[in-house]
Amino acid sequence: MKINTRNLITAAIIGALYAVLTMVLAPISYGPVQFRVSEVLCILPFFMPYTSWGLFIGCIVANLMSTAGILDVVFGSLATLITCVCIAQCGKMGNTLRARLLACFMPVIWNALIVGATLTVALAGLNPLEDIGAFAVYAGQVGLGELGVMYVIGLPLMTYLPKKRFFSEFVAKHS
Repeated sequence: MKINTRNLITAAIIGALYAVLTMVLAPISYGPVQFRVSEVLCILPFFMPYTSWGLFIGCIVANLMSTAGILDVVFGSLATLITCVCIAQCGKMGNTLRARLLACFMPVIWNALIVGATLTVALAGLNPLEDIGAFAVYAGQVGLGELGVMYVIGLPLMTYLPKKRFFSEFVAKHS
């Protein structure tokens, strides 16, 4: 398999940006109530699927500071990878409003379920399968934060960026 150096560098830069944004905005990026602005970068696999791996690695680095510890490093990062792979699949549907709406929902659902369960265990010491109420609260809080980031910031960017020459040319060069 041939590795495209430009794509690898782009993915690494996106991953580093994810980690830096998350850590700089730490007060709102971690914990049961989070508004992780860096998650908006998860729209990029819609246009450039290879950025998924950069976002995954960036999330691992960012989650090293998480209050939920190693569980968030492992499971929170896996949630981001699953999210990005799903968003890349949505991108294959074409750049339609339906595809963009669905893509923005991927971080909401995956992070609510996986990070919600992770926080239930790591912060409350409860089993999410037995303590559905606690899990629902954590999942709801994470899901609402993701909903805000993805639909208030991400969706408009998904509509705006492809109209910009610099972005469309960049994506075309790196496809």
